[in-house]
Amino acid sequence: QVQLVESGGGLVQAGGSLRLSCAASGRTLSMYAMGWFRQPPGQEREFVAAISASGESTYYADSVKGRFTISLDNAKNTVYLQLTTLKPEDTAVYYCAADPTVFSGVVLRQQRQYDYWGQGTQVTVSS
Repeated sequence: QVQLVESGGGLVQAGGSLRLSCAASGRTLSMYAMGWFRQPPGQEREFVAAISASGESTYYADSVKGRFTISLDNAKNTVYLQLTTLKPEDTAVYYCAADPTVFSGVVLRQQRQYDYWGQGTQVTVSS
């Protein structure tokens, strides 16, 4: 079982940047497919980005493609989400998720595919 803790959220002006971290304990992330999701105010949680256990494959929602970057640091057992050119519509609680996998190259885009979730970190983008 893996425990996930997100950090790095905050208040930022439109056009600004943030880096979210998802620190894992209990298991090495090299055995997990990882993803980031977000839940805007009053809306359902949605997919943002995913990375394979190998770190070699990534996938992004169209709304963040070219602005957000997901990465994996196995030495620190941490997944990052770099947010740039932020927009007010990026305001949300951001969650990281993990799923154990034997397929190191697979990226997962569906919430139901993930077994473990962090508690979330708030990102607020002011206009």
